[in-house]
Amino acid sequence: MGINLKDLVEGKPITIDELRGRVLIVDAFNILYQFLTTIRQPDGTPLKTSTGVITSHLVGLFNRTTKLMLSGIKLAFVFDGEPPKLKELERERRALGKIEAMRLYEEAKIREDVDAMRKYAARTSRLSAEMVEDAKQLLVALGVPVIQAPSEGEAQAAYMVSKGFGYGVVSEDNDCLLFGVPRLIKGLSITRRRKERDKLNYIKTEIELIELEHVLNTLGINQDQLIVLGMLIGTDFNPGGIPGIGPKRALQIVKTLGSEPKKIFEEVKWQDYFSFDWRDVFNIFKHSKHTDEFKLEWKAPDMAKVKELLVARFEFSESNVTKKLQQLEKYLGSAKQQSLGDFFAIR
Repeated sequence: MGINLKDLVEGKPITIDELRGRVLIVDAFNILYQFLTTIRQPDGTPLKTSTGVITSHLVGLFNRTTKLMLSGIKLAFVFDGEPPKLKELERERRALGKIEAMRLYEEAKIREDVDAMRKYAARTSRLSAEMVEDAKQLLVALGVPVIQAPSEGEAQAAYMVSKGFGYGVVSEDNDCLLFGVPRLIKGLSITRRRKERDKLNYIKTEIELIELEHVLNTLGINQDQLIVLGMLIGTDFNPGGIPGIGPKRALQIVKTLGSEPKKIFEEVKWQDYFSFDWRDVFNIFKHSKHTDEFKLEWKAPDMAKVKELLVARFEFSESNVTKKLQQLEKYLGSAKQQSLGDFFAIR
């Protein structure tokens, strides 16, 4: 879902050249859902093999990852682990939303309303365990590190950047800020465009860098207050937040009532809207689960393995895959003049 902080959080443009040589930690599930939602056929259905296996996520993952590798950016992908129990409510809400979207899609199909079909089909996206495993295999074949988070991928990614293992987290969700990520990078796409919310058209976007320190200084609050602010608006762990409280009012509340969360949640009558204690949500962000059991090691791509996955299994165009791999091979070959090890180093 992502926390609605767009009226409060301001980023600054950043270019690909400024990210060259940087290590970026990618919120894998967030990116894969983007691909599933946006890479679709005219009627809204995802790209598939002749046997019906969905490939939209792999098309986006291969194209974007190789493009950024060719730009000299080092990527590491973090995948979600076991979600907190409180996320079940949000997952149920999303599941119901997908059922409703499918109903509307079928109605649009009967009307032969292609625009509506595409709109509602995008809302039915589901990321299965098999799709996640296929994505991991592709990344490993490309020589890109894959990290398994113990729980929320955003929390693990934020932890890694806060400890200096990467420059920033790549995600479209502001949730990362509540987990304490120093730098959040949004809009890092090949096409430099994004789909407008609940609309069919796309708008040109720039890559955006959001720095946590700047956000806190601008809003005049601390990290704990930012977490409280997000909870008032609504997070994946307390969907909907407190009724009637939007981003601007939430900011006013936390600044007026101070930095003591208990006082704030008593004032807004948290217990009237949720059956669980506010601390249960606060601690997910404040004391997030993470692991130090990971390796950031970049390897030369296994060209044969990539072709086996994409061409043989998922029916990608062999010429297109070969072309991209040759470009990558040439680029990495030129990097060897400085030392392949240096190119794949963290710094």
